[in-house]
Amino acid sequence: MNDWLLQLNNRIRTLVPGKGLIVGAPWFWLALFFVLPFLFVLKISLAEPQLAQPPYQDWIREIEDGLITIKLNFGNYAMLWEDELYRDALWGSFEIAAISTFFCLLIGYPMAYAIALSPTHWRMPLLMLVILPFWTSFLIRVYAWIGILKNNGLLNHFLMSIGLIDQPLEILHTPTAVYIGVVYSYLPFLVLPLYATLVRLDNTLLEAAADLGARPWKQFLKITLPQSVPGILAGSMLVFIPVMGEFVIPDLLGGPDTLMIGKLMWTEFFSNKDWPLASALASVLLVVLIIPFVLMRHYEQKAAEELK
Repeated sequence: MNDWLLQLNNRIRTLVPGKGLIVGAPWFWLALFFVLPFLFVLKISLAEPQLAQPPYQDWIREIEDGLITIKLNFGNYAMLWEDELYRDALWGSFEIAAISTFFCLLIGYPMAYAIALSPTHWRMPLLMLVILPFWTSFLIRVYAWIGILKNNGLLNHFLMSIGLIDQPLEILHTPTAVYIGVVYSYLPFLVLPLYATLVRLDNTLLEAAADLGARPWKQFLKITLPQSVPGILAGSMLVFIPVMGEFVIPDLLGGPDTLMIGKLMWTEFFSNKDWPLASALASVLLVVLIIPFVLMRHYEQKAAEELK
């Protein structure tokens, strides 16, 4: 048996050149699909717009007598700070993302907790119900909410039929419709990592707390909730980060008062043809989104050190 394990170990070593390749593969993937595209966006953000293809001037310009000049334009970033429109769009995106994340947590935590406490043979069907909306196109699901929320839609028709309202409610093209669409679309992103954390909790701690006289609500606050914080943070980041740059939902369900940075970037890229300004918006958004991610990693490292 030991000889067979030794042969298997040697064969694996021959297939894998070294630990450096295993460790370097994720870094290569990150550099290729994150760092390199970001550098291209950063390069465009420091250029000057022009009516041409591409609609921006290059940094490096060759003038007479073979002289080469490098001209960086930081005016795009200055405009983002000076123009109230872009500040409002950034704040509006942050507000919608934060409130949507809160409601996803408010709805998703009981769902994940109920699935984690359910019998083992019921967990997979319940998880499939959570994942089931992903089997349909994201765009189709958002369009379906238009039919539900419009004045003569299913929701108003149902409320009027049971006598709760006399006139249709103005829901579509309002911030309320955006919140509904975002929470519906991104709720699974919070439920799944939270369930993965809750299902691994040590139930013997709850039994010990019950033996010591702790009531269920106190067991939850003192044991379950603190141990589920990593899942809460991971799920919240998976909701907050993409919602900050969301474009489809505010464009289809929101109105003129719904100002988000993703919608503004689309306008600058495709309507105004101002690629440098849109790239500056994208760069600022990326920096803003890195901050909560770094804070989450800091918390995870601090929690791991406390456990040691």
